[in-house]
Amino acid sequence: MESKQDGLTHFNAEGRARMVDVSEKGVTKRTATARSQVTMRPDTLAVIKSGKVGKGDVLAVAQVAGIMAAKQTSSWIPMCHPLPLTGVELSFSDNGADVLYIEGTVKTTGQTGVEMEALTAVSAAALTVYDMCKALEKEMAIGPTYLVSKTGGKHGDFIRGEAE
Repeated sequence: MESKQDGLTHFNAEGRARMVDVSEKGVTKRTATARSQVTMRPDTLAVIKSGKVGKGDVLAVAQVAGIMAAKQTSSWIPMCHPLPLTGVELSFSDNGADVLYIEGTVKTTGQTGVEMEALTAVSAAALTVYDMCKALEKEMAIGPTYLVSKTGGKHGDFIRGEAE
């Protein structure tokens, strides 16, 4: 027996958690883009950009961590479906002072979206930056982390800010 409590679909009629059955949903091309950021001292950002952090190339490692995390999202988030991802792309930019921005886009063709995969990718990348640079600075701050946009699926496209 299925139930939608207050529009949420991850609960059954007894109010217990369940994985949503997507077998009747149509297969569509789906994308999602998420962002996060790591705020740090300017000297820490400068060392990251110079590629001279003792543990290695921070951005290269963070990029691989983000891709790996996107592929493993269903292992981390209990109600996520395992998905065949067709693309994961992460990019980094900064404000020239104290913020490293991380953006990730995930793609698939399937019956459910990839929002959680994009959010997981940028989160893992941000955590990797922290891990690799914590010897330089422990006061780095991660976030906000948020969904920028998504395409495909029953509810159509979403672009942050357009709903407001």
